[in-house]
Amino acid sequence: MATETEEKMIDRGNSDVFHDLGLPDADELLAKAKLARAISEAVRARKISQSQLARLTGIDQPKISLLMRGRISGFSSDRLMNILTKLDQDVVIFIRPKPDNRAAIVSVDMAHGL
Repeated sequence: MATETEEKMIDRGNSDVFHDLGLPDADELLAKAKLARAISEAVRARKISQSQLARLTGIDQPKISLLMRGRISGFSSDRLMNILTKLDQDVVIFIRPKPDNRAAIVSVDMAHGL
């Protein structure tokens, strides 16, 4: 067990680990992660296998396996949105002017609270 002097300071992050890590493409990574999560939830809700999803989407099953394990680097946002539409999900993108008092953001919001 660590003594008081051995304890390290832990910073609590926000809900965006990609920004917390200082990644230059954090907005895109967060959007893709949210899309991948929505795919995983749709697959569970429909009770389909990875093989069935591969046939439905035309994507190799090993790539589907990577996606279902959160490996999103090989997938574009467009490709993830196409998978969602093949799973009978609506993907809605809102574009609006940003308020003057903050920086522009990129966000993916889905009806089920992602």
